[in-house]
Amino acid sequence: MIKRGKGDFIIFALPTLICFTVAFIIPFVMGLYLSFTSFTTVSDATFVGLKNFVNVFKSGGDFLNSLKFTLLFTLVSVLTVNVFGFLLALLLTSSVRGKTFYRTVFFMPNLIGGIVLGYIWQLVLNGILKNFGVTLTTSEVYGFFGLVVLMNWQMIGYMMVIYVAGISSLPTQMLEAARVDGANYFTTLLRVILPNLKESFTICLFLTLTNSFKLFDQNLSLTGGAPSGKSSMLALNIYDTFYGSVGREGLGQAKAVIFSLIVALVAFLQFYLTRERGNKKWQKEKH
Repeated sequence: MIKRGKGDFIIFALPTLICFTVAFIIPFVMGLYLSFTSFTTVSDATFVGLKNFVNVFKSGGDFLNSLKFTLLFTLVSVLTVNVFGFLLALLLTSSVRGKTFYRTVFFMPNLIGGIVLGYIWQLVLNGILKNFGVTLTTSEVYGFFGLVVLMNWQMIGYMMVIYVAGISSLPTQMLEAARVDGANYFTTLLRVILPNLKESFTICLFLTLTNSFKLFDQNLSLTGGAPSGKSSMLALNIYDTFYGSVGREGLGQAKAVIFSLIVALVAFLQFYLTRERGNKKWQKEKH
């Protein structure tokens, strides 16, 4: 059995482990090293210590501005996407005719690439805003709400599908018992449906949080960070730093390392809170 287990590991796990090492671990370690250097190519890297990390917070405040912009965008997007996605799920699990058709239509925007979405909404929103003598790049405020609209249009259908699956999996006996006990729709929603969709909410919050925080393609094609980088999110700010001019590659790499740590921290907190909630629920059910 032990020999067979080793053989199965070599056949199934080892190729994946090799690919993960080559495509992720080695580049990450190299990137971590390069963040402490000044370089234009990997072969001419010169060690400069913490200079790049110090300059991240001294270089005109562009990184901090992008961080604030990203955090605000993430907060608004997570709230709006999940609220509208859940409301659509409620509607499309009721007795509405053509539910399958509507679910397909609402999910379709998620299949379109981010770059294409950005250019589509750039045309649409600029066509509306020109009636007021402005464009998406006139102010970062217009760019911000343009990104929120784009994110909602792309993600609401995806979250809706997850909420629909959660609502559809609720035991019909439980809903019928609430109805027999005289609970109206809103009481059933608050006391029965919502408490039993914790797993769906956890998944949707995680997906919207990570997708909002790491947004790049849509930001690049919709506003390009204009005006003057004020509508740049973190990923686009790192891209512009690294490829914007020669000699700033080390600075861009340091920003990328900080960005990776922030994303890892967010993912860890999400995992920790989810695990704690799951453990408490399991212990409660056990007792």
